[in-house]
Amino acid sequence: MQLSRRSHREWRIFFWFNLAAAVISAWFSIAIRSPNSSIATAIIVGVLTSLIIATPIGLIELKRYRIPILRRLRRLPLPAFFAVKVAFYVVVIVGGLMLSRLITHPLTGDRPDADTVFRRSIVFSIFMSIAANVILEMGGLLGYGTLKNLVTGRYVQPRREQRAFLLIDLKDSTGTAERLGPLRFHELLNDFFRDIADAALECGAEIHKYVGDEAILTWSGADALGDGECLSCPFVAQDFIEANRPRYLARFGAVPEFRAASHYGEIVTGEIGEVRREIAYVGDTLNVAARLLEAAKKLGRDVLVSTDLLEHAALPPEFRAEKLPTLTVRGRAAPLGIATLARA
Repeated sequence: MQLSRRSHREWRIFFWFNLAAAVISAWFSIAIRSPNSSIATAIIVGVLTSLIIATPIGLIELKRYRIPILRRLRRLPLPAFFAVKVAFYVVVIVGGLMLSRLITHPLTGDRPDADTVFRRSIVFSIFMSIAANVILEMGGLLGYGTLKNLVTGRYVQPRREQRAFLLIDLKDSTGTAERLGPLRFHELLNDFFRDIADAALECGAEIHKYVGDEAILTWSGADALGDGECLSCPFVAQDFIEANRPRYLARFGAVPEFRAASHYGEIVTGEIGEVRREIAYVGDTLNVAARLLEAAKKLGRDVLVSTDLLEHAALPPEFRAEKLPTLTVRGRAAPLGIATLARA
């Protein structure tokens, strides 16, 4: 069975999480080993302990949005949710350390009791799990790509880039919110954005941000144009939503629909803000994409793209483009060539 790109991404994160945990655990095991214990033995103990502890924690973090009870726990206030997770970590850590000692006892002679080394191992493991949890939460809040760019300082100095943008806007959001009420509508938006995120991962897009009932996806120039995934992404999103039709109907009595607009061009990318930093895209390209989305609503079209994007990206054979009259865009001297996309 072929794994989806979301699954590939999740398992890649899981692999690097466990590898980092194994390296740090081996280092700590060497640092606290007894004088009559060899470095090789300490490394074996550290790696085994890491596998026993980090694997269940990593799997829980990997699948937390897919497990109903964990999704419900996530609705708790952040301090309460964090406390529940830390309590779970403590149980896994203590149990894992005791199991590791039982397994390695013939090699090390250490008994599974609360000696100084055991207590120090518990404190170190809890500290590491909390640090990892903070990183995972920040990655989920900002996006791992944005977090990496902020940490590495990639956009400390603004730089020009060629980027494609896809804006996806939920149809009839006002009427749906009035029918469902604000809390149920928020749940619908979460499910809708989860399907959009699945499509973004399948198409190699970054999720720039969510603005109300709108999602903004972006690709760098090379990623956007090679196989035309930026053009097929709205239809991939439709497929994910259609696959979850029974769930939407059961929970909300309706299946969400959306309109989308795509554009390609030069943008200036850089860090912005002081109290709260983020990676911002500044320039005409994103503004034109927003105007395209407005035009899609006025023209009654589900997917609009600019001819600038069509000229640079390869249109997948399963889709067809129908050119429309040019669009006059506020603040832009030349009219914009546009087309509607549909399945062939």
